[in-house]
Amino acid sequence: MLFKDYDLIEPILKALEEIGFEVPTPIQEQTIPLLTSEKADIIGLAQTGTGKTAAFSLPMLNNIDFQKDVTQALIICPTRELCLQISKDIEQFSKFIPSCRSIAVYGGTSISTQLRDLRKTPHIIVATPGRLMDLMNRGAIFLETIDYIVLDEADEMLNMGFKEDIDSILESTPDTKSVWLFSATMPKEVLRIAQTYMKKPREITVGSKNE
Repeated sequence: MLFKDYDLIEPILKALEEIGFEVPTPIQEQTIPLLTSEKADIIGLAQTGTGKTAAFSLPMLNNIDFQKDVTQALIICPTRELCLQISKDIEQFSKFIPSCRSIAVYGGTSISTQLRDLRKTPHIIVATPGRLMDLMNRGAIFLETIDYIVLDEADEMLNMGFKEDIDSILESTPDTKSVWLFSATMPKEVLRIAQTYMKKPREITVGSKNE
């Protein structure tokens, strides 16, 4: 199966062709057809470097209604570096979707620029938990319109002490959202998030499952 065989909108296929993406990785092969064809919660167990960003970004870009002027997707990840990397990948994948607006918000940099960018109502927000909570507390981000929420490197975020932030964020999003959780391991805390906030999640495992 090649990317061009998937049921993805033409602008995404065009971007993938330009980047030179032809053959999906195992995690992409299992998630993309599922997430573009039905509304599902998923747990993707995969190591870093397996192509997880495309596995969730491509279905997300495919499913978002860019005619709607509201924030529809939120991606939470543990570090500024990963936040910037995911944001860059989304920009590449959405190159031929002119109306797509995405923004990265993370700590260690000026909050005023991020506040200004948020006023343009991005369709997609990529964020680290601490900065996201800060912006929510300032009334700069509202999550009532979120359709898709991705927790990337969930085990890493919990190891870094973001448990309460993640609970607060998830509790601020609608019950109707889809939750896509990606993690290299499945410790008790990740399992608790799945049991609390997800509806009959499908589990996709790539490689060996780390205990």
